[in-house]
Amino acid sequence: MRKYFAIVLLLAVSTIAMQAGGGRGNVSKMSSYVRRAATEHRQQSRLAPASEQRRQESICAFVRVSGDGSSELTRHGCRVLARFDDIYIADIPLDRLTALSESPSVSRIEASESCTVQNDTSALIVGMNAVRSGQAPLPQAFTGRGVVIGVEDIGFDVTHPTFYSRDLSEYRIKRLWDQLSPDTLDSPLYVGRDYRTQEEILSLGHTYDGIYQTHGTHTAGTAGGSGYNSPYGGMASESDLCLIANAVTNNIALVDSAARQKYTSATDALGFKYAFDYADSVGRPCVVSFSEGSHMDLYGDDVLYYDVLQQMSGPGHIIVASAGNEGRMKNYIDKPAEVDSAGAFMFVGKPYTHIMMRSDRTFDLRLKSYYEKKDPDTFTIPVEQLFHLPDSELVDTLMTRAGERFIIDMVAYPCVYDSTQMVYEAYILSPYDSFGFVVPVSLELVGREAHVEFFALSGEMRNKMPFARDLSDAISRYSVFSPGAAPSVVCVGATSHRTGIVNYLGEQMTNDDGTDGVRATYSSVGPTLYEGIKPDVMAPGTNIVSSYSSWYLEALPEANDIRWSVEHFDFNGRTYAWTSDMGTSMSTPIVAGIIATWLQAKPDLTAEEVKEVFSRTCRHYEPDWDYPNIYYGYGEIDAYAGLLDILGLTSSIPQLSSSQPRGVTFSLCGDELQLHFAEAAVSPVEVTVYSLAGVKVATQSLGSGAVEGRCRLSGLPSGVYAVQLNSSDRAVRGSSLIRL
Repeated sequence: MRKYFAIVLLLAVSTIAMQAGGGRGNVSKMSSYVRRAATEHRQQSRLAPASEQRRQESICAFVRVSGDGSSELTRHGCRVLARFDDIYIADIPLDRLTALSESPSVSRIEASESCTVQNDTSALIVGMNAVRSGQAPLPQAFTGRGVVIGVEDIGFDVTHPTFYSRDLSEYRIKRLWDQLSPDTLDSPLYVGRDYRTQEEILSLGHTYDGIYQTHGTHTAGTAGGSGYNSPYGGMASESDLCLIANAVTNNIALVDSAARQKYTSATDALGFKYAFDYADSVGRPCVVSFSEGSHMDLYGDDVLYYDVLQQMSGPGHIIVASAGNEGRMKNYIDKPAEVDSAGAFMFVGKPYTHIMMRSDRTFDLRLKSYYEKKDPDTFTIPVEQLFHLPDSELVDTLMTRAGERFIIDMVAYPCVYDSTQMVYEAYILSPYDSFGFVVPVSLELVGREAHVEFFALSGEMRNKMPFARDLSDAISRYSVFSPGAAPSVVCVGATSHRTGIVNYLGEQMTNDDGTDGVRATYSSVGPTLYEGIKPDVMAPGTNIVSSYSSWYLEALPEANDIRWSVEHFDFNGRTYAWTSDMGTSMSTPIVAGIIATWLQAKPDLTAEEVKEVFSRTCRHYEPDWDYPNIYYGYGEIDAYAGLLDILGLTSSIPQLSSSQPRGVTFSLCGDELQLHFAEAAVSPVEVTVYSLAGVKVATQSLGSGAVEGRCRLSGLPSGVYAVQLNSSDRAVRGSSLIRL
């Protein structure tokens, strides 16, 4: 069905202007989202009847202010929410944005719209069995105890038994900030309210969006769930949890439309700060897991955001974020100089497409509409003309022979990362509900002198349609999302190991995206728009089993994702689930949970030190490639090898293996270490126990054919020790950590 709503769309996307004028304030200081909010507010104010009493609306944004920033913001009616040097997070009344932008001491006002979420055996794959407790009779050495994991996400069921200790003696969610909660009476927080005691949190039952969302229940369980009575425990099963339920595109409809601009990237940053502040108040290190993101840009809408994340991070403060799930999408064209043209077809599941181009020379953008396949309507837009138009902005209507109208709104501005290059950003509105699906549309970059890069910010591109096989230049690049793209953040991509699961009904559910640690095809790839190498690290993200919301299960028992549950079980009168899911959303909390165990070993660990550990210990699916690279970063995380590296055991005990024995488990009986072999050892086994200082404290030789063994540890003080098994039997050879 055709839709002609160009005026509505152009108001929605606003214009990307570079100079002040028309009562808009100094829009060059505003990010795209802030300008759009200001424009919409002005238009709504003009259209509202004079007698109508409008509610005071505001936006949460980063503001860079010189001098006495607090006083300047207060003078303009703003509420200061947090400060990071000369950058403030503030609540700004929309009717004061114009005046604030004209203040000489204000250099930048920035916010981005809400993110989207990036949707057992994992512990074995990443080497956690010798690091955490819960899967073996022996209490293992590092479980995240004494560390806080912050999880900012949507849809938390806070009653799930995985959030207790495994024996149910301790409830481990220590704080919950529900940013969507309408129960704000007497709340000191900017939006929503928080819950600070076990009684308050459990009485709540679920976050405001928890009946129809369950993403956060799954990610929090993956990062720090105990597993209750199952093998589906998280990476740091004894950590404390601080949960922040935020607003994203999936649940923003629950927020009053007049308050939606309170939920931005700046509000997300307040959530990170909430977790770090709680951890600081109890004297513990903290890692934050964030399985959400949005596209990067070339205007600089995330410059202040990245600066704040850098200031937030430091010793014992680490942010981990997902790379995104757009690795399968062809979203990029690179047209070299000396090549006449390059292009592909654009398909978007909505009426308009959002595109961006970067070049140090001018060129033409060619649009073809294939209503007549062999004789398309062709339109050429020379980008040079933008420099002769007010505010370097072009708004034009392109009329096809069939009477169809395309409306283009394009603007030019300098690239924030390289001022020698210009960026051309455009929204193109088609006459149809879905851009390119009813009538195919191609976009081409034309100009032999220009090297041009093209980025599809909505939808995806396809090559070689039957009627235009020469248009075949789209590839996948630059798809890593913010804030994972920020230099100070640990960015996580996804690998695949398992091709499916057997669900609770006994049905085989298949989702085959590879095995053996290959990059999942959906996992976003770098580089970043500032040409940084991302992701930083990989972890399993396909067919990951973790906790699922009982409230969701109760409200939507026929939902398709429930078929991916491997088990339903009862606890305290409710029915809960362990459910399989996939995406970089799942790999991110795996890395965050592993980092929590590393923080237990070294509480002042930084994100930069974590990346150095990755460089020394990650596994490489493609051993001949250079690392880091834009597909795998440093490689797939190895929790055990990383822990040995952090503890310095690889240097103090050079005899120690950096991998664990696959066919042996350990237990303690008094002062005796007991070894249990999955199968009789085919060769003799030499058992050696070391202190963390590298001193050999016990040895024992076991003959071939052993099914169990014992090693006396008499007189040793309590603490962590390393056990090395040497044998020609590969299933037996390796090391482990134990705690006496």
